[in-house]
Amino acid sequence: MNSPIGVFDSGIGGLSVLQALQAALPLEHFVYLDDSAYAPYGERGDGHVVQRSRAITAYLRQTHGIKALVIACNTATMAAVALLRAEHPDLPIVGVEPGLKPAAAASQTKRVGVIGTRGTVTSAKFNALRLSLQDQAEFIVQPCDGLADAISRSVATDDDTKTIALCADYISAMGPFGSNPGEIDTLVLGCTHYVFAQAHLERLVGPQVRILSTGEPVARRTRHLLEASSALATEGPGRVQLVTTGEPAVLQAAARRWLGFATEDAVRWSA
Repeated sequence: MNSPIGVFDSGIGGLSVLQALQAALPLEHFVYLDDSAYAPYGERGDGHVVQRSRAITAYLRQTHGIKALVIACNTATMAAVALLRAEHPDLPIVGVEPGLKPAAAASQTKRVGVIGTRGTVTSAKFNALRLSLQDQAEFIVQPCDGLADAISRSVATDDDTKTIALCADYISAMGPFGSNPGEIDTLVLGCTHYVFAQAHLERLVGPQVRILSTGEPVARRTRHLLEASSALATEGPGRVQLVTTGEPAVLQAAARRWLGFATEDAVRWSA
């Protein structure tokens, strides 16, 4: 089945999830939608995020005929995934959420750091997940206002100064990192944008700290759902269509910089 898989995020951060999806599903076609004209989701209310998620899903179904949807945004997953599944019961939908459970299992010191947008880390769904694991580890949660936006802006300016400064501020606010008792030995990236700042974060927390993101688990789950419904593509190679509500040149530059591949020109969608 050669219909595309839809992938969306509030910006360019979901390209990190797209990268994992392409590695796991090389024959599949993808439509990636960057909703940067309506970002940042993580600093807006749930009503705004739900409205955008519904509009994007309708567009991807009606215009591109997608066979599955990946919500490559933690904030949108927390706010809208249950509603979208109820409204589109025939469409396989995969969301992302911070990897608290694998982090708790991996941590030796049982102190786990979590960084994310304010919308994600203050959501009811996130707090329910954290409370369900409170007997397995202590979670030090840090909202990172402005970091996703700084990462996005660095593509246009080719300047990571703001990103580096924000990473340093937020990491220093969380307490000591390391492998000794009382130190944070595992860091969860609770926003798909943050993967593109991972090199900066690694320098700040040190080599003994494990950093966990969500791209590979999402890719495995997507493949499993497509296999279960006999919907995997059988001919390739797959291609990627880029769509944005913002500036096409910025999305194309991000795809070249971080994914290392050339795609068709990005298309602007006004909605």
